This record gives sequence, structure tokens and C-alpha cells, in this order.
Amino acid sequence: MSLYFWILICSGSIPFLYSFHPKLKFYKYWPSLFTSILLVAIPYLIWDYFFTENRYWGFNESYLSGYYIFNLPVEEVLFFVVIPYCCVFTFHSLKHYFPFLSFSKKITATLATLLLIASFLIVMGFSHLPYTIINFSSLVFVLILAFIYDWKLLSVYFWVFPVILIPFFIVNGILTGFGIENEIVWYSPHVFMGIRILTIPLEDIFYAFSLVLSNLFLMEVLQRKVKMLRCQ
Repeated sequence: MSLYFWILICSGSIPFLYSFHPKLKFYKYWPSLFTSILLVAIPYLIWDYFFTENRYWGFNESYLSGYYIFNLPVEEVLFFVVIPYCCVFTFHSLKHYFPFLSFSKKITATLATLLLIASFLIVMGFSHLPYTIINFSSLVFVLILAFIYDWKLLSVYFWVFPVILIPFFIVNGILTGFGIENEIVWYSPHVFMGIRILTIPLEDIFYAFSLVLSNLFLMEVLQRKVKMLRCQ
């Protein structure tokens, strides 16, 4: 089994097993969760496909199983299922055990505004870098959408995301070469700002922010629709 596969298995096994914990009962969210994972994965996989096709980034075959869907390793496709699942599970677990930990609307608006301003400046300053511009443009879109339609979700997400970053740095660190001989996922130096935290491109942090928030937002929308149908 490939190293990339082992990373996904190790990442997803504990959240999956704890989904059946009697206090969490996270499995009850599966219909809306897996629907959101599928819908969010589509644009991200299209993005991934074109970036791989243009060699903006790519994959080290030494760490792969050798099975592909179009030009993407099957492990990369599963990444968009396993990692969002783990992150959404973490969000709901922390929300369950710490229900009062959230920011006020004013603080949430301030944090969102600062992040939007920083994103706009980065997009304008690095418009020649494909990964940077698409990454921060998508962040702007998701952030505005979440704040307008569900600022309370964002008020919790802002304090949960730093916790999510802990396993993120472990997983993405290994994928980008930390602690192993070569990178599993490599990046062309001509598509991103060149700033790395250990081995992780800075853009990856905000990529994760948008990916997880997109899943959470869509999942909340679907959950509300289910509740409305039950009330009818």
C-alpha cells in the first residue's frame, strides 16, 4: 500500500470510529456531510486536474499506488473525501464539547474583513501566480458567502480552524516532504509565492480554510433543509 494511502487511512480511521460515539453520534450527519463532500469536491478536483495537467503541481509515483482517475492519483481523489470528513468531524466534536466558544458578530466581521483585505492585496500583488490568485480568489468568495448567510458558523470556525491546523501541518507536512526523502506532492516554483512554513506552501493553509469552510457551509444548508422538511 502506498505511503499516500497510509496517510489517508491514519488520518481518517479515528474520526470514522469516533463517529459512532454515543455522545457525538456523528454518523447522523452522514447524508448531508457526504453530499456536501461530493459537491465541494467537484470544483476542487477540476482545479486539481488542470493544475496537474499544466504541471503547476504533480505527484511522486514512488509514494503512489499507481491507480489514476484521469490524471489524478486515486489517493488524491480520496483526499477530498477523507480530509474534509476529518475536519468537519473535528469541528462538530469541538462544538459539542465547547458549545459556548465562539466570537461575537463584531469580532467575526472584523476577522473576516481583515482576511478579505489581505486576500485582495495578495491577489493584486501576485496576479501572475496561478495557485496564489485562484486560491485567494476562492477564499474571498467562500468567506463572503459564509459571512452573509451564516455568520454564526463563521464565528465558531474562526476559533476551531487553528485547532484543525495542528493535524493539517502533520498531514500536509508529510505530503510536501517533511520527514521523508522526497515530496509526495511537488509544486512548481512559478505558481506560488514561494513562502513555506517548514515544507508547506503558505497558500495551502488558506486552501484548507476554504475547502473545510465550503464543506461546513454546504452541510449546514443541507441540514436546515432536512429540518424544514421534517417540520412540514
